[in-house]
Order: sequence, then structure tokens, then C-alpha cells
Amino acid sequence: MASAYDREDGLAPPQPHGGGPADAYDPNYVPDSVKTFVVHLYRHIRDKNVYEIHQMYEGGFQRLSDRLFRDTPWPSAEAVAPYCDGDHVFLLLYRELWYRHAYARLSPLTASHRSESWNNYCDLFSVVLHGVVNMQLPNQWLWDMVDEFVYQFQSFCQYRAKLKNKTEDELQQLKQFDKAWNVYGVLNYLQALVEKSMIAQILEREKEGLESFTATDGYDYQGGSNVLKVLGYYSMIGLLRIHCLLGDYHTGLKCLAPINLNQQGVYTIVIGSHISTIYHYGFANLMMRRYVDATKEFNKILLYIIKYKQYHQKSPQYDQILKKNEQMYALLAICLSLCPQNKLIDENVSAQLKEKYNDKMTKMQRFDDEAYAAYDELFSYACPKFITPSPPVLDQPLTNYNQDAYRLQLKLFLYEVKQQQLLSGIRSYLKLYSAITITKLAQYMEMDEATLRSILMTYKHKMHAVDSNGKIVSSADFDFYINEDVIHVVESKSTKRHGDYFLRQILKFEETIAELDKVQLD
Repeated sequence: MASAYDREDGLAPPQPHGGGPADAYDPNYVPDSVKTFVVHLYRHIRDKNVYEIHQMYEGGFQRLSDRLFRDTPWPSAEAVAPYCDGDHVFLLLYRELWYRHAYARLSPLTASHRSESWNNYCDLFSVVLHGVVNMQLPNQWLWDMVDEFVYQFQSFCQYRAKLKNKTEDELQQLKQFDKAWNVYGVLNYLQALVEKSMIAQILEREKEGLESFTATDGYDYQGGSNVLKVLGYYSMIGLLRIHCLLGDYHTGLKCLAPINLNQQGVYTIVIGSHISTIYHYGFANLMMRRYVDATKEFNKILLYIIKYKQYHQKSPQYDQILKKNEQMYALLAICLSLCPQNKLIDENVSAQLKEKYNDKMTKMQRFDDEAYAAYDELFSYACPKFITPSPPVLDQPLTNYNQDAYRLQLKLFLYEVKQQQLLSGIRSYLKLYSAITITKLAQYMEMDEATLRSILMTYKHKMHAVDSNGKIVSSADFDFYINEDVIHVVESKSTKRHGDYFLRQILKFEETIAELDKVQLD
């Protein structure tokens, strides 16, 4: 990095990572292909040409990054300013891409660089909230903006929690930039976008046919801008994610409440948004013992991925899609082990689940030490990277505390698992009988009647949860009641899903017809 570099804001970009000397990167040099990229992107944004913007954002930016900036930053915003008439808002968008590329391709990033990115997001969101933004951007870009904002907050929290091997200079930078990525600031910006966009009210009016936000995929075809409304929409998902990272699952689900997950919405248009929404929604419900809600949504999204992942193989998000897919299978295995609901699972998802986790699910049904270890392993693999939002106390001795939040959530989860250890045996016996006396069941389970009654009440408690409307609902696949020391078991009736069967047959016939159409008749 040339020391002569002096940006107007006094901040220098990160050192290039990978091969080549430090002075190989000149932030003021703009290759011709980048000049062309900036000129065209700026023109398309001014013309509100969403299709061309999307092509350049998804395709052009990635191709140029791979070809020219694999291990170095893009040219500085000041260097490309002449090719966009020095447009302030465009340069904020360019810096957002610049820092996102730096986070993805370059390492390590210092507290100074992380602080610069935070300041750019503050400036960008402030313009959206308080200025007049007369442009339309692709949903993919707007989702990535919110997604990256939350990711960089999470990354900064993890970075500053690893104090053990930090140099004196790094510690000094943490002190200097202690206001960057403050949890209240992050939450306030996302909440402000939700409130200023009035997206909750828009979605409510849409139910009455007074709005067409979902029908137009969030775009404004009357010459207006989609930026504030769609950022507000995706910010609800961002808030869910942050509250999951903080372990506040109730608040996270409350933030997502205006979005109806039972129907198609703007969140399903971008696959990254779709998967992130369901992953965090399902995980929050799992931690709140709403196993049925979690199972239903995991089943739907996993079936969706089975059908459509082939169409995203060239997407930059493809690796992330596959990772989240594997994590959600692990979470589904946990849900079904704690609360068997096989009737809710599609046969394709069930086949994949058995292939991946059949052995572990068999172990988890036993509730011994080996089962306990299996729960630990699956939770640790599939859970979000929890964060501690408070800044560290920079006194000696310096230690790493980046795993503290994870250990706490794991401890709470395993405590819940431990409480349910005896419930598996109860369930096995009750599934065999339509009626059995407490005395006989106590003999079978080798315990006294008082202990058995306590376990039965525990089962009732653990298999019920409070739903989003405040109602107590059962998540068990059967129920029971006690009358005069006799336990009466009531098996829940499964709802026959004829529609699913016919849809599968229709798809098979369509595939057969397509194959027949290819046959050349002599």
C-alpha cells in the first residue's frame, strides 16, 4: 500500500492480501473496464433500469472482481468519482460494494477498516431515511445490503471479543473506534428503516386489497422509488437475525410478525433472503419449544431447495445455500427427536434426512450420554454464531470471550434436552396403549407413582408451547388425560394431504410427456 495515498476522508483501504508486494495496489488507478463499469452502472441507476442494474450487479461486478481484484481492493471511490459526476449517493453505493468485496476477499481487516464501513452504512442509511432517493435498485442488491450490514456487525463483535493475541496497536484501535458497530446503533438503523418505510402498515393494507407491494415484487411502477420500502421489508428479517444472535428469540419473531410466511412474499424472491428468513425463524421456534412451527417451515424450505437448487449453481450464494441446507437438516433432526412429527415431513425431505442423520436420530431417542453428545454436536454445527454485544474491558489479562454467548445458548439447550430424558420412555409406552393404569405404567418404568405423575405433568408441559398469538398449543402427535388413576391416550388424527399426492403425480406426468415429446417418430 503506497503511503502517499491520502483520501478525502483520511481513511486508507485495507492492505491487499495474497501474493504481490504491498505497493502493487494503487487505489487511484482505474482500469478501463472499471471506468466502463462505473459509467454504465451510474447511467442505469439514473435511468431506473432495474434489469440492467441487476445484470451488472450480479454478473459484471463479480466477473471484474474475479479477473482484476481477486486479492486486492477495487479502486477508491475518489478515483472513480469523475466517471459518475461525483454523485454522492452513487459513491455511497460504490463504497458499500467496495467494503463488501474487502470483507469477502481480503484479510485481516483492522478495527479502522471495520469502522470505515460502519460510517459508510450510517451515511447511506441516513440518506435513505432523511433524503430523497429517486432510484430503483434490484431486490437482490437491497437484500445483500441488509444481510451484509448484519454480517459485518456480527463479524465485528467476534473480532473485538478475541483479545488474547491482539497487538498494542490493535487494542488502541479498538479504543479509538469504540462507537463503531454499537448494538443500539445497528438495531436503531434497522428499526428506523422499518418504521420510516411504513412497511408493516403497507403489508396490513395489502390484506385488504389496498396495496400491491407483493404483487409488484416491491417495485414502484409509477415512477417512484422502491429503496426505502424494500429496505424496510428486509430490515424486519435483519432484526430477526440479530435478535437470534443475541438469544432474544421472542423479540426476533415479533419483528418478523408482519410478514406472512404461509404465502409467497418479497422475502421468497431472493433465495438468500428466503433461506435466511426460514433458518432464523425455525431456529427461534426450536429454542422456544415451538417444535411444530419449526418443523413445518424447515420441511417447506428444504423441499424448495431440493427442487430449485440446481438453478442457483452459478450464483455467488450457492455455497452458502448448501451450508444452510445442511444446517437446517441438522435442526430438523433435533426437532423430530425432541418432538416426533413425521406426518409433517415430505417423503423427499424424509429420505434426505434419513440418509444424513438416521444413526444420530436413533441415538438421540435413547437419551443416554451418547444421545446427549449427538444433540451437542448437531446444535453446535447448526446454530448461528452467537455474539456478545457489549464492548470488552481492555484490561490485563486479556482473554478471548467470543465463545461465551455460544456456550450459554448450548448450556440452555442441553438443559432442555436433559429435562426431556425420561419423556422418551413415557412416549414409547403411551403409544402402545389406549388406556393404562398409573400403577401398571409405574411398574413398567420401574418408579413410584408419585414420580410417574410428576413426569406425566412434565410431558404435558414440554409438549405445549405459547404460539405467536399467545395461545397455548400442543406440539405432541398424541394427547392423554387421567381419570380415576387411568391414563387415557388420544391419538391425533393425521390430515390426509391428497393435494400433495396429486401434485407429485402431475409432475411425474409432465416429465413423462416432456420425454415423449423428445422422441423422434419415423
